[in-house]
Amino acid sequence: MKPTITTDLVRALIAEQFPQWTDLPVTPVPRQGWDNRTFRLGDQLSVRLPSAEGYVAAVEKENRWLPELAGHLPLPVPSPVAVGRPGAGYPYPWSVRQWLTGDTLEDAAAVDRLRLARDLGEFLTVLRQAPVAGPPGGRHSFFRGCHPSAYADGVEQALKELGDAVDVRACRAVWAEALDSSWESAPVWFHGDIAVGNLLVRDGRLAAVIDFGTCGVGDPACDLVIAWNTLEGDERAAFRDAVGLDRQTWQRARGWALWKALIMLAEPGAAPAWRHVVDQVLADPVGSS
Repeated sequence: MKPTITTDLVRALIAEQFPQWTDLPVTPVPRQGWDNRTFRLGDQLSVRLPSAEGYVAAVEKENRWLPELAGHLPLPVPSPVAVGRPGAGYPYPWSVRQWLTGDTLEDAAAVDRLRLARDLGEFLTVLRQAPVAGPPGGRHSFFRGCHPSAYADGVEQALKELGDAVDVRACRAVWAEALDSSWESAPVWFHGDIAVGNLLVRDGRLAAVIDFGTCGVGDPACDLVIAWNTLEGDERAAFRDAVGLDRQTWQRARGWALWKALIMLAEPGAAPAWRHVVDQVLADPVGSS
């Protein structure tokens, strides 16, 4: 059962464990994630609380690794300022972090999207090169950083359910290419959830990257999915050039993008955007151009 996370609960936790911040106002952020609830604490801090037991390990992972990664990255990331313990009726560890200014990419206006694509590719390149040991991809990362074959059953089931609604033959060809290679180099850092809600924009440019709950070390192909589900045309090409990964990595990335789009499209009442993603994946291999 998920705990009820309210402003009053956050105030109680702060008063109990970090009384130096008791007088700071607490306000929920307008757009909440599913895994965690976030509240602004004064002007410079935020409070992040897992919404259920299954998300605790991800927050603990961020608390452990982000302080080490932060100094190696070209953009701010949400490193913890303090880590709280269960209390005030709330059963999980939680954290206080620096507030990172910006709007999520999905909400930002007047974005220089070509510049953002390049900056994001460069950020991921530097992340891959971070000289910090980390946890291998696996269940904690929902198998991001692993081979896309981890979700082969999901692809097959979605194709059966969708039937003639998609080009099954083309989808199978893309999926077969994804399965036909693997990451042969040393494991590298990946974010695991590069999505519009996890990219902060300020003054039209990428300003911060947040939500490292699915991060780890392994195959970075999973971080390229945004090429199809968000970027378009020249933006994709700029991202490809900046991220600097080989064609086989892009084949696996294409498989990751196809898997996600197919399983979402197979859901009842699926958003039309997922059909667009499938179309984009089938039409543009990105890394092969």
